[in-house]
Amino acid sequence: MKLIRQGKVKDIYEQGNDILFHFSDRVSAFDVKMATPIPRKGEVLCRFGEFWFNTLQTPHHMIRVVDKDKMLVKKLKMVPMECVVRGYFYGSFVDRYKDHLGKDLPADFKPVLAAKLPAPVFDPTTKSEEHDLPVSREQAVSMGLVSAADYDYLEKTSIALYKKMAEIAERAGFIIADVKFEFGRDEEGKIVLGDSLGPDEYRLWIKSDWQPGRTQEAYDKQHLRDWLIRTGFKAEIDRLAQEGKKPAPPEIAPEIVQELSRRYILAYERISGRKL
Repeated sequence: MKLIRQGKVKDIYEQGNDILFHFSDRVSAFDVKMATPIPRKGEVLCRFGEFWFNTLQTPHHMIRVVDKDKMLVKKLKMVPMECVVRGYFYGSFVDRYKDHLGKDLPADFKPVLAAKLPAPVFDPTTKSEEHDLPVSREQAVSMGLVSAADYDYLEKTSIALYKKMAEIAERAGFIIADVKFEFGRDEEGKIVLGDSLGPDEYRLWIKSDWQPGRTQEAYDKQHLRDWLIRTGFKAEIDRLAQEGKKPAPPEIAPEIVQELSRRYILAYERISGRKL
């Protein structure tokens, strides 16, 4: 078994004609890999991926889960575009609203933090290990990331998958505010769902606690991002970014580590209906 790449949160191996994902307990935020692992996070990501691939009833690359934190998948030629769908007014969507996305929303939409959007918005980005950048349909096609027909297919498919996920999560008492899908082409050239789907790919809120106009309690790694903002680490990232540098990751506070692990596990068990 040959190590192909060590990503921010998972290690990717070549195993015969297939690929093995090893989901680690590593966590990243603001494009910085943290130094502190989150117990059982890898297991949750692997099991969540298995659950969604089996539940969404769409072509995908998963073959089977071979261990609690390992998944065997088919090789794909990945589409170099991340397919983000947003259902709520939150995150970087808020920061870019006036300059980039206002035209995509009705004129009477009130831009209140965490408000539900009139309809899910397709908001794709470039695919990068360093920093993903928003991309329009025209840009994606002109850059050669996808053809116009493929862009339209990915937009339609991504929004449909988001709606299915949102409905399933809502029945379990959660809101999926947004989600990132990745797709690739199989041996026959067909576009299928790839990579994985878990709390590193979507924002998850408790439905009963949802209140537009304020920051939401997150059951994903946003809880870590919020802590990094409070402690000033995000400001340090922004300062060093002007010099083309990144700061050394901090040790995550024990209470944040414990709470992140608890929230990851709780979200999986409630949404999947299965015990870890």
